[in-house]
Amino acid sequence: MEQRKLGRPTDQRMALLRNQVTELLWNGKIETTYERAKEVSRMADKILTMAINSYTDTYKKVETRKTDKGEIKVELVNDGPKKLAARRRIMSIVYDRQEQRGAKESALAFKQRTEHIQHPLIEKIFNEYAPKYTKRASDLGQKGGYTRVLKMGFRRGDSAEAALIELV
Repeated sequence: MEQRKLGRPTDQRMALLRNQVTELLWNGKIETTYERAKEVSRMADKILTMAINSYTDTYKKVETRKTDKGEIKVELVNDGPKKLAARRRIMSIVYDRQEQRGAKESALAFKQRTEHIQHPLIEKIFNEYAPKYTKRASDLGQKGGYTRVLKMGFRRGDSAEAALIELV
């Protein structure tokens, strides 16, 4: 499938699109030019489709650990091969975002909330977006169309056609 050039060399274009896809998945919507928005929409839809098709691929494993009090059994939930491959593929496309501390959140509460999260954006894709869009697909009977591009007119400085892209 052919891709728009967007007036940039390949490395700059791919970095720009990766950054905008990351921001879209993190914030839920971004404002950019119409041509960029259409390319970002294509990439984001592919990422979300990968996550939706594989997010249920997990297996449970019971592990025995030795402690001071004796042995305890711990139940772990690991990714299956399909989910792991999709996770790694998505991690190669989007940039890694770090969780931000809330305005009135204490340092201790922030540390406890983010203690076990290594890649917050990837967790958000698999834990929030994938179940949401799977439920949407079963309710409406349609797959795809996870993003919406709305034209906003022309920008004042350079008269480029501006657009708002958001997750549906």
